[in-house]
Amino acid sequence: MALVFPSAAWADAYRDAINANGLYKKTAAGWDQGAIALVCKEEPALGLDTKHAIILDLHQGSCRGVQYATDPAALTSTPFIIEASYAQWKAVMTGAVDPIKAMLQGQLRLTKGHLPTIIRDVEGSKQLVLSARVIDTEFLA
Repeated sequence: MALVFPSAAWADAYRDAINANGLYKKTAAGWDQGAIALVCKEEPALGLDTKHAIILDLHQGSCRGVQYATDPAALTSTPFIIEASYAQWKAVMTGAVDPIKAMLQGQLRLTKGHLPTIIRDVEGSKQLVLSARVIDTEFLA
């Protein structure tokens, strides 16, 4: 059964997919920089009247937890926040866009955190994206 992106059920499946990805465990073993929030901007035409965030508690190759939030207060202690439109997140998750290139081109915006730290973990970032691709996802548009 396909899970709607974004949703709490999709976020839970994403956590599970990350933890099942052996290459992520290996390539991100050195990540100790904390949580990363993936934020989808408001898209009223799609029924997203507020920002939707998937906050991944990432540590040394595993996802220790995930939080799905529509309240901006949930992001206050998150060290890295990446924000994009719904269309951009869909493009990244379907493989149409490389996430690192998208960040460098401003399609995905790092609104909080240190860009060189994120960019340094290229292979871990790619594995996070590949983990998202294994989820049977229903996109809103």
